[in-house]
Amino acid sequence: MVNATPLLPNSRTEPDGSAVVRVLSYNIRSMRDDPAALARVIAACAPDLVLVQEAPRFFRWRKKLARLAAASGLVVLTGGATAAGPALLCSLRATVERTEDVLLPRTPGRERRGLATAVVRFGGARLGVVGCHLSLDREERYAQGGMLLDRLAALGVEHAVAGGDLNEQPDGPTFGRLAAHLRDCRTEAAWGGEYTWASDDPRRRIDALFVTQGVEVLGCGVPLEHPGVTGSDLRAATDHLPVLAALRVPAAQAPAR
Repeated sequence: MVNATPLLPNSRTEPDGSAVVRVLSYNIRSMRDDPAALARVIAACAPDLVLVQEAPRFFRWRKKLARLAAASGLVVLTGGATAAGPALLCSLRATVERTEDVLLPRTPGRERRGLATAVVRFGGARLGVVGCHLSLDREERYAQGGMLLDRLAALGVEHAVAGGDLNEQPDGPTFGRLAAHLRDCRTEAAWGGEYTWASDDPRRRIDALFVTQGVEVLGCGVPLEHPGVTGSDLRAATDHLPVLAALRVPAAQAPAR
């Protein structure tokens, strides 16, 4: 049978200094399921950046996250327990300018949330990154969406990608708030599957990637028919399905003299 889903472009640097960057968002449920299947899925997607949600946060969490990164052919960029769950992984292709883990205000009786942020370069392209896992509570989630937008603006970069597990579908107010200021990658260029939860019977799209103006989305969706990604691994790895996007990031403008 011929695979009907076209392949996303491979990572590369263009002659004009722009870069094609592959970004993956994935809720890994603290690696409580099958870490080998999880690593196979991530590695098969060949991402330059991974926005992780529910990274390990407790006993030996750094070692567990580092093992996942190494098994996937990546390195840990930032996050984990220091960001209350969100983490960023990257390939050696990335040059790191800076990172910051941000803890969001905590509502008594609810889980602490945070953001993992970074500014990285791929060749001549400069990209801000914000990874999140938003609250289960509607009002708290909406406020956290605003904090994500504020933090993204504070990075001070022209081009950025943000996203993660929003715990909300596209018709929700927080998803809409993000989509009003950023561009939903799936809406811009649908590719692969749509629904991300739950992995054994996906019927909801609650995980998403967004980009700022100027970033070209070449395709975005769940890599259901991606080479090397099997249905059995997707079901075994965690309770969410990943979102993979290929982005073309323009070359950074040279500073004025």
